[in-house]
This record gives sequence, C-alpha cells and structure tokens, in this order.
Amino acid sequence: MGARTRLCMFSLLVALGATACASKREAQSSAPASRTDSAASQESTMTFQLTSTAFVAGGDIPKAHTCDGEDVSPPLAWSDAPSGTRAFALVVDDPDAPDPAAPKMDWVHWVIYDVPAGTRELAQGAAKSLPAGTHEGLNDWKQTGWRGPCPPVGKHRYFFRLYALDTTLADLKKPTRAALEKAIEGHVLARAELVGRYQHR
Repeated sequence: MGARTRLCMFSLLVALGATACASKREAQSSAPASRTDSAASQESTMTFQLTSTAFVAGGDIPKAHTCDGEDVSPPLAWSDAPSGTRAFALVVDDPDAPDPAAPKMDWVHWVIYDVPAGTRELAQGAAKSLPAGTHEGLNDWKQTGWRGPCPPVGKHRYFFRLYALDTTLADLKKPTRAALEKAIEGHVLARAELVGRYQHR
C-alpha cells in the first residue's frame, strides 16, 4: 500500500470519527430537553394538591364528619390548579366496603361537579351551601349531598379525589360516580388526592 493510499484512508477514518462524535453530541444535547419537557408536564399534576385542616393525609377523619357526630362535610382546600382549568369535580369513596379484610365494593359518599374554576376551598359543612354553579351527583344511598364515614367493621380508607377539568358538565343530571367519570374522560388536566381513615366507634 502506497503512502498516498495510507494517507487517504487515515483522513477518511478521521472524518468518520468526527461525524460520529458530532452525532453523539447532538443526541446527548436533545435528550435532556425531552426529559425536561416530560418533567414539566408532570410538575403541574404533582403540585396540584388537596388538603384539609381537619385531618392530615392518611390520618383519622374527625368524628364531626361522620355518622358518629354531626356528619358535616370536612373543610377542603387546593392549590396550583393547572392553566386552562374551567371547573372542578370531587368524588369521595370508600374502597374498603364492607370490610377492609375482604373488600367487595367502592362505596361512594359524595359527588359534586362544575365547582367554579376560581374556587380554592370548600369550608366545613359546604355540602349544605355549595359555591354558585356547582352541581351534585348521586352517592351510593341514591341521594345528593355528603354522607360521612360509617363503616360497619374495621378501619376504612376514604379517598377524596379532586379533578381539574378543561370543560363544564352542565348537561349532566345528578350523575352517579361512574357516569361522572365517563363524562370527564379526556377532560382531566390534573388530579389531586387526599386519603383519610375512620373506624366506627
């Protein structure tokens, strides 16, 4: 192999190496942007939070909000709703019915929707005086309104799920939880969740 041929091959190898390095750098520089975009989209959901001054997440729900007390709805508050939110919907259910040791159903305690987008809290007892424009669905007693924890046996979990929606649902007429969840498919911008516990005294 002549010196000129060896020189040409060497130059070709150098050029190929430089191209490969450039491609690798481009791939590396684009990857963080993708991860950042994904993280940003998850951040709005993660920062959308539901809290209560009556109980901490995973803590016991006070007797006042149950069948053992006045049975008034607990105070709830939320923050950082995503941009584009037009209304909120709230569902409260007990997935441990009738017995946490052998659960057989989700028992629904409260269903409300079309809570105005500017609302950031529901005061204690708000179930009896909801924000203007709010509509109510049916709980598993086939009634509207709040019915608090009254588990027949054991300590049950109660899930408060708040949905930020990009639409209103005025056409619904006292929906069940299942009907509401079907109606909001494709319209949920974020979901916040709070879990409390209660054992019947």
